[in-house]
Amino acid sequence: MSLAQPSAADRKKADALYQEALNAYQRWDIEEALKQFQAAVKLAPNRAEYHLSLAQALARAGDFDRALRALANYLRLEPNSPVASRVEQLFASGMDPVEQSLTAKMKAAQLPLDLIGAAIQMWMEFRITLGAEPLSIPKPEAWAAALDYTVRKVNLHDIPLAKLASAYDISADTVSKHHQTLVKMLDIMPCDYRYFTGDKNPLDKLVEAAELLDQLEARFHED
Repeated sequence: MSLAQPSAADRKKADALYQEALNAYQRWDIEEALKQFQAAVKLAPNRAEYHLSLAQALARAGDFDRALRALANYLRLEPNSPVASRVEQLFASGMDPVEQSLTAKMKAAQLPLDLIGAAIQMWMEFRITLGAEPLSIPKPEAWAAALDYTVRKVNLHDIPLAKLASAYDISADTVSKHHQTLVKMLDIMPCDYRYFTGDKNPLDKLVEAAELLDQLEARFHED
């Protein structure tokens, strides 16, 4: 990618915007993060890490098409990146080994297609969210089992860890370790809206309760 070099002033401003974006991303203010990442990219389009971080924010927002475009820009700038092969896999038309194992096992367990789709979405978002961090996949079944286990827990389809691990021929400790990594990296919570597939999400009641509390507080403080 041949791009004009930004001026020193633009680089300084872009760095400030990028730091603001990172801070917003960490506090889950995705709208603000996207705004600042995009502004930084506009000022300094030759900074590969800006495109990678923009992709992470877009993935968190659920905008995977634009996230992939941002990743494509990253690859043009860093074709020899240590994580290039992992990023390139996101553009493949077929399923990777983790998705193949995941799909086969979840279908065999007669789980609904939308639940399988949520697990595949989780895997895509996880790989984007990793950014420049390495990802070791010595045995695809390990990550497949962790995704299966995690998406079931999100959707309240609990299954004993030992039973699920046995279905994938993976140790329960390994599944638990990868599950915790997914939860931490993606900040997954019970009934997470990103991966919950049911018609009625229990979190809706919490939102309604919070809104009602705000209304009651406002009425209470009225003169």
